[in-house]
Amino acid sequence: MTRRGLLPALALLLVTGACTADSAPGFKPGADGAGDPYFPRYGNGGYDVAGYDLDLRYDPATGQLGGRATITATATQNLSRLNFDLAHLTASRITVDGAAASGSADGDELVVTPATGIPDGRRFTVVVDYAGVPGQLENKALGNGGWIKTTDGGIALGQPESASTWYPVNDHPSDKATLSLAMTVPDGLEVLSNGVPGKRDTRDGWTTWRWAERSPMASYLSTVVIGQYRISTSTHNGKPMIIAVPESMPATGPAARSLAMTGQITDYLASVFGPYPFDANGGVVVTDNRIGYALETQSRPVYGPTFFNGDETNPGVVAHELAHQWFGDSVALHRWEDIWLNEGFATYAEWLWTEHSGGESVQRRFEQSYASTDWRQPAGDPGPERLFGAAVYERGALTVHALRKTIGDDAFFTLLKTWTTEHRDGNADTAAMITTAEQLSGKDLNDFFQSWLYGTTRPPTP
Repeated sequence: MTRRGLLPALALLLVTGACTADSAPGFKPGADGAGDPYFPRYGNGGYDVAGYDLDLRYDPATGQLGGRATITATATQNLSRLNFDLAHLTASRITVDGAAASGSADGDELVVTPATGIPDGRRFTVVVDYAGVPGQLENKALGNGGWIKTTDGGIALGQPESASTWYPVNDHPSDKATLSLAMTVPDGLEVLSNGVPGKRDTRDGWTTWRWAERSPMASYLSTVVIGQYRISTSTHNGKPMIIAVPESMPATGPAARSLAMTGQITDYLASVFGPYPFDANGGVVVTDNRIGYALETQSRPVYGPTFFNGDETNPGVVAHELAHQWFGDSVALHRWEDIWLNEGFATYAEWLWTEHSGGESVQRRFEQSYASTDWRQPAGDPGPERLFGAAVYERGALTVHALRKTIGDDAFFTLLKTWTTEHRDGNADTAAMITTAEQLSGKDLNDFFQSWLYGTTRPPTP
């Protein structure tokens, strides 16, 4: 994510169901949270999702969203019932493996009780029919995120949570899953989402757009953007490159010219981080001023309008969000306290790109930031209210460069590619980064990381 303003929190819902059954001996409910210290009720326990298959319809005139979510998962305990995160929307029918299940609302949670318990290790399918008027989640510290109704459509976007405002989900990055979307909207509107585009159908004044992200994805990285867009479709390194700019923006304006650099910047980052990790690439620009940030939505970042004021291009923000495709998307977090692994490396990628393209050197940028940073704020474990604070970005990037200077270029650039290869499509944490850096450098780095990530005074430069 590139900071300019931020996002989400919690919401509400209601649900009805059919027959229910009490748990058998040895079966118990899944937890109503994933156990994240920062956001205890984000996500849920007791199961692991493999994929979401969404078949939805959205009417911008009324703001109504409705349809069906088919969720494939595996039980990680003997489950008597399970929760999904769902906000503002109401489920009308739920089945588990084809049998009617009961559902109830608990704040922003959909509580599903299957007719019989689900044994540990069993793969199962939940189908939820639901509808309502989606909205945003409110978080006083982080801002709003989720579904935004626009003048010509809608946008689903937000970090650290947003997916629950448009589909039932295990809304925590520790449970990554694939996503398939069929979104039906009135003719004349475009739909952008994650992954590879599929077949498009038009019938009775409505068009169904299809998208599929086949690599596992943290739920906050899912997005849908509906409106009137100028879409450019090409192929880059054998993969679809899809770039969308609102029709209201100039076809050759700074936004379009900036996103046209996506392929070039991706190629450079791949030379540093290893092969680009997804089946598609691109980006979407939005004009709604409520979105004062850019977000690394998987395979197709979304950029708010604030980055393209004036006449100049902004390749830095493109480099930042594309770097996240490796650091944050392909390799996601276990817990939000390690957010520096996402933002520190993405900010450092901006520095690398600037130097590579003939601008200010990385060392000079390091020196300037080192002199101006508030060292009282940690980059590691910053606290939920400072999740997107300056320390996470700037001090995170300073830590990355200081690590480079400490272990040397050979070990450092090997570290980058080793990290993205070993943890591809998975999750990792700061402890794993320290272990990998120590193994590749042969150095004890615990004191280094303690000073640069968690200390409250300025560490000496390497």
